[in-house]
Amino acid sequence: MKVIKYSLILFCMCTFISACGSREEEILFEQQTVESEALPAEENKEQERIYVYVCGYVHNPGVVDLPDGSRVVDALEAAGGLTPDGVETYLNLAALVSDGQKLYFPSSTEAEMMEQEANEVASGMININTADVEELSTLPGIGASRAQDIIRYRETNGEYQSIEDIMQVSGIKESLYEKIKDKIRVQ
Repeated sequence: MKVIKYSLILFCMCTFISACGSREEEILFEQQTVESEALPAEENKEQERIYVYVCGYVHNPGVVDLPDGSRVVDALEAAGGLTPDGVETYLNLAALVSDGQKLYFPSSTEAEMMEQEANEVASGMININTADVEELSTLPGIGASRAQDIIRYRETNGEYQSIEDIMQVSGIKESLYEKIKDKIRVQ
């Protein structure tokens, strides 16, 4: 009876051990299958490329080839980085780039001018020394022909030195000047 009991215990243990081994092999096989199925998707993601035009104050301006999901800093790096005159703070280096995008890295002087212009546009101020007919026509009481007169005057006499000089233009008197003086500038 003891022999049968030990034989039965031994049989159960062998069955259990062999069953555990096959389950481990099954788990390993499933992991290998999942990993091998994931590789082509990752490889395809690596193959997706975008092209970005990087110019301005960079060492190697031109079109750079980047993986999809790259950022401005990656494009800058691919273009050889900034020249000594280049300003990296004008663009958001953490922003994602897209296929066909153009990135211009300005000099410090250009960056200051661009920021000033952006602030002026936001504030509604118009530079009477650089504005075109369309911009000047947005001023109260200034139509297309009066805007042409303002441009003609500065072309003939040089840049306006102060905003009051606009009253030298034919048809712009004190009353019209009062309407526009808070909306114009000379620099």
